[in-house]
Amino acid sequence: MFVHCAGLPLFASMFKLKYFVFMMAFVVAASSCKVSRLPQSSDQSDSASVPLDTTVAPLDSTLTLIQDSVEIEIFRLLKDTVTIIGVGDIMMGTNYPDKGYLPPNKGADLLRDVKPVLQNADVTFGNLEGVILDDGGDAKYCRNPKICYIFRSPEYMLNHLKGAGFDLLSTANNHAGDFGDPGRKNTARALDSLGFYHAGQTTHPYSTFMVDGMKYGFTAFAPNTGTMSIHDLDKAGKIVSMLDSISDVVIVSFHGGAEGSKYQNVTRESEVFYGENRGNVYDFSHKMIDAGADIIFGHGPHVTRAVDIYKNRFIIYSLGNFCTYARFNLKGDNGLAPIIKVFTNPEGEFLKAEITPIVQRAPGGPKIDADGRVITKLRELTEKDFPEVPVKIDATGIITYLQD
Repeated sequence: MFVHCAGLPLFASMFKLKYFVFMMAFVVAASSCKVSRLPQSSDQSDSASVPLDTTVAPLDSTLTLIQDSVEIEIFRLLKDTVTIIGVGDIMMGTNYPDKGYLPPNKGADLLRDVKPVLQNADVTFGNLEGVILDDGGDAKYCRNPKICYIFRSPEYMLNHLKGAGFDLLSTANNHAGDFGDPGRKNTARALDSLGFYHAGQTTHPYSTFMVDGMKYGFTAFAPNTGTMSIHDLDKAGKIVSMLDSISDVVIVSFHGGAEGSKYQNVTRESEVFYGENRGNVYDFSHKMIDAGADIIFGHGPHVTRAVDIYKNRFIIYSLGNFCTYARFNLKGDNGLAPIIKVFTNPEGEFLKAEITPIVQRAPGGPKIDADGRVITKLRELTEKDFPEVPVKIDATGIITYLQD
C-alpha cells in the first residue's frame, strides 16, 4: 500500500495503457543501443597517434537492471487483482510421543484433494502448528505425553506444503514452543531452507517479499511466550504501519480466542480460556487495519468463525482446522473449515472472496466437502455476529461486500 492511486477507473486504464506503450518503447530502444568505447589512457607522448576505438559493444549490466525494473513496474501497473488464499491450522502428523501419530506414505497424500485449489493464487497462507524437528528438542513438560498435546513434525512434511503451493506460514501459536529453543530454531532454519516466508516469533517478527512485481508484508501475533504479542497493540500497530509504508499489501495473522465449538462466536471482548487471556480478537483486528493491514487471517479456536469487512479490508476471525492429523478432535464443526481465496485490488481493498469448503474425518486430511457445510456455517455466524456489516455469502461460497 505504499503506492496509493486515486482517480476514475477510465483515466487509470488510459494512463496504464499509455505508460505501458511508452515504457515498452523505451525497453526496446534501450535494448538495441550500442556504445563506442573511448580510448584508454596511454603513456605514449604522441597522443595523436592513438586512434579512437569505434568498436560497437553492448551496454553493460546496468541496462539489464533497468529493463528488469521497467518490466516489473509494467506488470505491477497492469495487475488489477491480487489473490491471496488463507487456511487454518496445519499439523500433518507428529513423531512425539511416538511415530504412531504419523500418516502413511510420509504424509504425501494428505493434501492431494486440495492441491489444485491451493496452487491457484498469488500467495497461499497457513498456520503451522507445532515445530519442525526430526528428533530431540526440549519437550514441554507433560505428566502423560499420550494425553498431552505437543507436536513435533519431521522436516520432510514441509516438502508437501511447498509442493501444494504454500508460500507463507505463521509460527505465532501455542505449539511453536513445544520443544523449546531447539524446536524454534530448527523450524526457522527448515522454513528458510525451502524458501517459505514466515513470521510470528520474537526473533522473526515479520517478512516482506515480492510476487509478480507486488510487494507484500506479513506479520503474525499470539498470546504465547516467544511470539509477537497479540496484547501489545501499540507495538503490533507500529510493525503493521512500518510494513504498510513499504508494501503494496499487508497480511496479518493472529492466533487468538477461546477453543472449541462452544466458542464459535466473536464476542468483541477479551476471551479467557483455561485461565489464559487469548485476546480481544475483534479489537485487535480493527486496530491492525487502522494501522495499515489489508487482510486479517485468524486461527486458534480450531473451529470456523465469522467474516467481517472493516474499512473495505477483509477479516476472518478463525479459519478452523485445515490439515490436522491424528491428535485433533475432528467431530462436527471441528472437522469443517474453509479455504478462503481473497481478491483485492493492488492497494489491498476487498473485491470479493471465494470459499472452498473442506471436511476432515479422523485421522485427518482435508477433502473437498460436496455438501458445502462450512459455507452455511460461515453465513450463519457472520449474520449473527456482524448484522451491521453488509456482507453477503451466497450458497456457492462467494463473499461480497454490499457497499452503498
